[in-house]
Amino acid sequence: MSLKEYTRKRDFRKTPEPDAAPAKRKAGHRFVVQKHDASRLHYDFRLEIGGTLKSWAVPKGMPFAHGEKHLAVHVEDHPLAYIDFEGTIPEGQYGGGTVMVWDQGTFEPQSKSPAKDLEKGKLHFTLHGKKLKGEWYLVRLRDENQWLLIRGGENMKPVSKKQEDTSALSGRSMHQLSQGDRVWQSKSASETTSKGAKRRPARPAPLPKFVEPMKARLAAHPPHGEWSYEIKFDGFRALALKGGSQVRLLSRNEKDFGAKFPEVMEAVLALDVQDAIVDGEIVALDGEGRSSFQLLQARELGEERPPLFFYAFDLLQLNGEKLVGLPLDERREKLAHLLRGAPEVIRFSDTLGTDAKRLLAQVRKLNLEGLIGKRADSLYEAGKRTGAWIKLKIQQEQEFVIGGYTDPEGSRPHFGALLVGVQQKGKLIYCGKVGTGFNHSVLKSLYAAFKKIARQKCPFANLPAKSSGRWKQGITAAEMRRCHWVEPKMVCQIKFGEWTRDDVLRQPVFLGLREDKDASEVVREKAS
Repeated sequence: MSLKEYTRKRDFRKTPEPDAAPAKRKAGHRFVVQKHDASRLHYDFRLEIGGTLKSWAVPKGMPFAHGEKHLAVHVEDHPLAYIDFEGTIPEGQYGGGTVMVWDQGTFEPQSKSPAKDLEKGKLHFTLHGKKLKGEWYLVRLRDENQWLLIRGGENMKPVSKKQEDTSALSGRSMHQLSQGDRVWQSKSASETTSKGAKRRPARPAPLPKFVEPMKARLAAHPPHGEWSYEIKFDGFRALALKGGSQVRLLSRNEKDFGAKFPEVMEAVLALDVQDAIVDGEIVALDGEGRSSFQLLQARELGEERPPLFFYAFDLLQLNGEKLVGLPLDERREKLAHLLRGAPEVIRFSDTLGTDAKRLLAQVRKLNLEGLIGKRADSLYEAGKRTGAWIKLKIQQEQEFVIGGYTDPEGSRPHFGALLVGVQQKGKLIYCGKVGTGFNHSVLKSLYAAFKKIARQKCPFANLPAKSSGRWKQGITAAEMRRCHWVEPKMVCQIKFGEWTRDDVLRQPVFLGLREDKDASEVVREKAS
């Protein structure tokens, strides 16, 4: 089989699996066994032969006793890059589920022409893996896709229960991998930087632990005192963690971003540093160079490919030293030095100055979202909103929880408007209908998601309303009978004109979903 079949079955805009790009290394004899929890748990056995990974699905895993036979179903060839793939293939994609690199190493064919042996229907080989050692045979049955995987030589002691659930690549369990966490490791000590210079081999260093990002408080006016200002980006807040040859990219609520933004992972991996924790924002830029959350969403849906960047604005750890106790200006000085010569995808979020009024006028002129202000001497207070960092907004925009939707009207398919709210004293409070900002792809994907979390009871504590109100945002008891309710789990970003006197949104526009914020944390932002 060629890699055409592998490519045909996959949408690489949605799956984190490697594409079928030509291999950049000489042919060798490597193998990988991947534990794959898809519609059914099974193991994928792959041998590097002829420039691709010849692959078999083995439902019962590897046989260990001499002469033991397990069915192996021949499947499409996979690219060589797949030998290091583990993570979560999204639901709805081919092979959707969790993939673990269960074992990997080299194999020794017992003849000089393993490719010809395969064509003839019998291959004898010895595995030299982290878990698997010894001889096996692959023997084809009458059905050309049906093979037997047979243990040869002496019996092998089965792996322990702990080894059975431990990745040979990352040391993570299937449960940990199923959470979406993706750990990337460099493939070679001789990898190069973006400028082509050979980097020093990565020194052994543990992957740093997640630190909950410091938060900014919404402010109505620029405060007095010594403050420096940066652009407020409209994207995903993210922490990049690098330790030796491993990298993770996490959202502010510790969800994996590595599968979504592999180019950022690769760029962080290229940083010439032992270990580091970098705080920043993943953004998509429009034609005018402005960050756009809508473009970021369109990119995830595969509709557009805007330029993507990781704007770094803080450094929490460097070469084993924790920096959270240092003043902001010292942390940023170290960050700027770290990012000299960094790949283009990573950019330093520079300070614009200290004159907030002048900067706000410029931000308004350029139609940007706002500014982030920080005290130059502020420490990094993880997970806190102390007021040492503030946000000054030009545009009204924040997160809301989706609690339901209305029927479509006219020619629009799927649904009419979202019903959104915020948390208040442990209850979900309705804030309005959002009927604009959707295209066909967004309508379709949201509707499919709603079907999976449908519920009978209205989740909003303050419905029904007595009347529809001046802006037609209220939902009366009669209107509620035509609404559809969902579990209040999904969070979306909404731009709006203002809050009305009735505490509902005026002129709301849907921008996209926010997987990086938990529904329980969504409250109404009020400027202090």
